[in-house]
Amino acid sequence: MTDASTTAAPQHIVVMGVSGCGKTTIGALVAHELGLPFMDGDSLHPVENIAKMAAGTPLNDGDRAPWLEIVGAELAGSANGLVVACSALKRSYRDTIRSQAPGAVFLHLDGTREVLGSRLEGRSGHFMPAALLESQLATLEPLEADERAVVIDISAPVPALVSDAVVRLQQTT
Repeated sequence: MTDASTTAAPQHIVVMGVSGCGKTTIGALVAHELGLPFMDGDSLHPVENIAKMAAGTPLNDGDRAPWLEIVGAELAGSANGLVVACSALKRSYRDTIRSQAPGAVFLHLDGTREVLGSRLEGRSGHFMPAALLESQLATLEPLEADERAVVIDISAPVPALVSDAVVRLQQTT
């Protein structure tokens, strides 16, 4: 385990990517290695969003805005650092999070359609049609040069992926 006391400042990390990339699994492992708490951003949705999703209605950008502000506020309010799983597919979503937590670093779990598709097929307790994966990939806006970020290829074995992520995240502080 990495000694969190060697980190110069609290780390506020958003583990991002499309469904099936491993945000929750990798996020929790990275948080553990960094000695930080982990939070699944889905748990922060306002009740209105939960009701829409439960009714099978997709969220629009207007629905997501308050949720993304909450994600940013959680990061900003965590004096000792925090790792949050949040898809953050669009630049505007990441900008909303950064408006609350300007120092946030985005850990993008990136993978090919084939790798993502095979992971989705292998998930237990989840169902996601391939069309939704295509929709998410179409929505995903690449990180830009002015965004503090680390991109990790998810085709590596999980222990190597986590180790690489931790090292690279520590280099961003």
